[in-house]
Amino acid sequence: MKNFKFLLEYDGSRYYGWQRQPEKNTVQGKLENVLKLMCEREIELIGAGRTDAGVHARGMVANAWLETQMSCEQIRDYMNRYLPDDIAVREVREASARFHARYNAKGKTYRYTCHDGAVKSVFDRKYCVRLDEKPDLAKMRRAAELLRGEHDFRNFCVNPRMKKSTVRNVDKIEISREGEYLQFTFHGNGFLQNMVRIMVGTLLEVGYGHISLEEVEEALKAFARQKAGPTAPAAGLCLMEVDYN
Repeated sequence: MKNFKFLLEYDGSRYYGWQRQPEKNTVQGKLENVLKLMCEREIELIGAGRTDAGVHARGMVANAWLETQMSCEQIRDYMNRYLPDDIAVREVREASARFHARYNAKGKTYRYTCHDGAVKSVFDRKYCVRLDEKPDLAKMRRAAELLRGEHDFRNFCVNPRMKKSTVRNVDKIEISREGEYLQFTFHGNGFLQNMVRIMVGTLLEVGYGHISLEEVEEALKAFARQKAGPTAPAAGLCLMEVDYN
């Protein structure tokens, strides 16, 4: 038995997220089915995180213990042969026995893409969210500075019954424009369920003038989820990279 590390990418449009669920179409489920076919036994694939339904990934990392004589390249090629076209294994490497994709992760980078051009984007429609008006970048960048750093992000989580700590350190929030596209890039030591999408929704509301900077500060301190902005749609979100030592 050897421990293997997988670098994966997928279009999450037609999946109920990463995590395996009974009778649901999930990314983890598809990958484990192919590994089961390859190894002729049940395989548990451990992901670095659990992307939500409709969320994409360019740099998801996972690991699994396999009993096989195949090389890393042969494993990669076998999996890509049998996986659907919207999931790909970019790389397979043999990992140390101590490597765990989730527990060893030190940070993650997410990117959220919006489009606010005069004409809707047909070919990017599954990977960006259409905005009906242009938000104020300067206001959003000021609000992003308030969200940056270590905070209790309980109001930026969709799960009100979260029992574990909701304190996270978001050390980078960049908002950039490329033509008709807006990109929000977040890096942190971890993110709560829907946290990135709620941060994007909050920043956009600031950009539209619907939420003030003072209200953003209040959202970080209050005990009510509704103090933060709405949850932005899943289609614009993509996991770009997972950090390890």
